[in-house]
Amino acid sequence: MKKIYLIIIGLTLVFTACEDDLNLAPISDPSAANFYNNTEDFELAINGAYNALGDYSTNQLYLSEVRSDNVYSVGTGVRLWNPINNFERTLQSNSLMSDAWNSCYRVIYLANMVIDNIDEGKVPDSDTRDRMIGEAKFLRALNYLDLVRFFGRVPIFDEPYSPTEALEIGRAPVSDVYTLIEQDLIDAISSLPSSYPTSMTGKVTSGAAQALLARAYLTMSGPDYGIDGPGMGLDKYGDALTLLNQVISNPNYGWVDDYASIFDYDNENNPDIVFDIQAINDGATGDRGIGTILPTLMYLESWAKINLPFAGGVPNDGTGGIDPSDDLIASCEEGDVRDDFSILMSYVDENGNPVDNPQYQKFVSLNHIPADRFNWGINFPVIRYTDVLMMKAEVLLRTGGSQSEIDGIVNQVRERAGVDPVSNVDMDMLLEERRKEFMAEGLRWHDLVRSGKAIDVMNAWAASEDDADKINTVVANDIIYAIHQDQLDVKEGLYDQNPGY
Repeated sequence: MKKIYLIIIGLTLVFTACEDDLNLAPISDPSAANFYNNTEDFELAINGAYNALGDYSTNQLYLSEVRSDNVYSVGTGVRLWNPINNFERTLQSNSLMSDAWNSCYRVIYLANMVIDNIDEGKVPDSDTRDRMIGEAKFLRALNYLDLVRFFGRVPIFDEPYSPTEALEIGRAPVSDVYTLIEQDLIDAISSLPSSYPTSMTGKVTSGAAQALLARAYLTMSGPDYGIDGPGMGLDKYGDALTLLNQVISNPNYGWVDDYASIFDYDNENNPDIVFDIQAINDGATGDRGIGTILPTLMYLESWAKINLPFAGGVPNDGTGGIDPSDDLIASCEEGDVRDDFSILMSYVDENGNPVDNPQYQKFVSLNHIPADRFNWGINFPVIRYTDVLMMKAEVLLRTGGSQSEIDGIVNQVRERAGVDPVSNVDMDMLLEERRKEFMAEGLRWHDLVRSGKAIDVMNAWAASEDDADKINTVVANDIIYAIHQDQLDVKEGLYDQNPGY
């Protein structure tokens, strides 16, 4: 069930006008505080922050999945994601940069308004008040982690600021951003419940905060590549392991035997889901505020014409769909159910012609077709129990942990996938297993960056995959993205551009 979104559409409209004006700077509007008066108002407000996560999945698709060796989409340059796949250095004019920046700060804005305005007089029950603050801090931390992974140094807005004040706040050091993320998640862990009643399904739990903090610790422990990026070369593996073990022992999460059922529209919020972005297909409207466009971005137009009642998808004309790479497909072993479920290898078009152009189908269900292409009703997994297990294997590899335990985790994943067990798993093997397990879920680029292998893996992949010879040689500055020119134009000298752009 997806209860938390059904009551927020009106609240979203309250903020739409002011949010549309925030395309030049992540500035909060304290006048919105007049809305918050009682517990019901704050419940609407925090649910509005969840609703603002609607672009989370597309940000991960464009800036992580497309960036990685999971996708070959060099195209002709007419698609906004082609330059991302090609590692072009003109991304400061690409609107996907501003979309990611603004969508993250939109959630941060709404979370800040809750944190800043809530008090005992407005929300008398202390457990409810603490829970709401914990939810807001989790959402703020989630988006700051994305910002630091995408852009490195970013301005910290940890409370509502006036426009004048905001124009004095420059990009903070990465270490300061992590300090905020860490403290927000520590607070969230202590104040969030471990589970909710069915009427509140979809809200973040203490276990999700533990898992996200473990992910942040792994990220900051990665190499720095000599840039101001997400890796800081810290040793936070022990802290991460403690958190991961707590999530693994939590009875609210657990192993799901059938891979496809994890993504079944009729089996959402199953034990493999630690936290996901809720989406609704109400069967009648095309309101993107409650559904998701994600599946539409992955399929081809000619496939849609014979399977769907509405337009959508990318033309199969060489302009560069978000196609699974040949290398990804070749990496999947015979009998692996994950690529069979996640990738459609071929189909016959409306003219009876075979189309041998693979496309992702992981989040598509022809039994759950929405009213239009913006409104697919499938949740997007942010953190899965399987991810937690495999992050633990990563930590054990980094810290000299038990090889049998590492192999056991990987072989549990492989057994579900229908492939033979392996032994003496190393980091390369773990990364390849994660690549297949989480294909189309937007984790691959982040995994490569965190592991320190992004440059070598991507250059080797491009050398063998890039028949069009359009992908630039990957260098350290490519680890993070360009700050969009709109942001640089807010105030001269307020933000500097990342090196290499």
